[in-house]
Amino acid sequence: MSLSIRNEYGVITIDNEVVARIAGMAAIDCYGIVGMAAKNIKDGLVQLLKMESLTKGIHLKITESSIVIDLHIIVEYGTNISAIADSTISTVKYRVEENIGMPVTEVNIFVEGVRIE
Repeated sequence: MSLSIRNEYGVITIDNEVVARIAGMAAIDCYGIVGMAAKNIKDGLVQLLKMESLTKGIHLKITESSIVIDLHIIVEYGTNISAIADSTISTVKYRVEENIGMPVTEVNIFVEGVRIE
């Protein structure tokens, strides 16, 4: 499903992949986030995604008037997870609303793992 925005000039259609990529790039820029996570359904294992498969750790629920974003992330060991989540929520919400022009009602953070270096 795609996001459609109607204005006086016509209809703008934005693919969900574009919204997910904007949200993913905003999240990766936040301090303490190592990357996005994808869970293997069969094994229940979580893997760190590379930049080219960034959107697999993001789930969107788009309605006519709002966007809900679920981010599955992996954080760096020794960081404050609550502070990382708060920062990520505000950054992702701001960037998606600025780029898409539609309100983001929720940004849900799911911490799937911690990376120890």
